[in-house]
Amino acid sequence: QVQLQESGGGSVQSGGSLRLSCEASGFVIRHYPMAWFRQAPGKQREGLAYIGGDPYTEYRTSVKGRFTISKDNAENTLYLQMNSLKPEDTGTYYCARGGMGDIWMPSTYDLWGRGTQVTVSS
Repeated sequence: QVQLQESGGGSVQSGGSLRLSCEASGFVIRHYPMAWFRQAPGKQREGLAYIGGDPYTEYRTSVKGRFTISKDNAENTLYLQMNSLKPEDTGTYYCARGGMGDIWMPSTYDLWGRGTQVTVSS
């Protein structure tokens, strides 16, 4: 079965760290660009970090320098290391498998996980 499964979310205080994992099954992640998105309550889903070939990475300005996206091809798993977390980082985090197009548009991605909740308290 082709699917993505996120884990690693939780509740942390401002300034803390979390590492999110996204385990892929049914396909090989090194063949695809991948990304992490976040959806805060009442807001649209927004792209945070993207990893393409080589690997090539891109980050939304608000998380650049604090978040790191990576792939473990041997484990077929995508990661998001999040440091210096802020209350505005609170939301549901999704991993996604990409195709071609604008890397920050959800419509570019054809496979999504169910999400993992991150709550950052001040």
